[in-house]
Amino acid sequence: QVQLMESGGGLVQLGGSLRLSCTASTSIASISVIGWYRQAPGKERELVARVTRSGAADYGNAVKGRSSISRDNANNTVYLQVNNLNADDTAVYVCSAGRSYYEVDVWGRGIQVTVSS
Repeated sequence: QVQLMESGGGLVQLGGSLRLSCTASTSIASISVIGWYRQAPGKERELVARVTRSGAADYGNAVKGRSSISRDNANNTVYLQVNNLNADDTAVYVCSAGRSYYEVDVWGRGIQVTVSS
């Protein structure tokens, strides 16, 4: 089973940008959907962004218009960038892989992102 490893989190500046990487242990070319979710303390997990094998992207309402997701099949990595960060972007960000938008088969361990002024 594929394993996913997130990187790039940590402390980021209010109003700045973050760039996260999700690297898979195997080729991602055959994975239908790879996505990013996040969960803040006391809140439910929410979709940040996801991208299909064909490159079609879908974004959660909280980041729509200020984020982008992309696949790099050659490096088995999916990148997430979120701009104009605010305090509500503080959360644990988790990478996912699945067979469809609604079926997640594998989760990463997650990585903390803290937006600070």
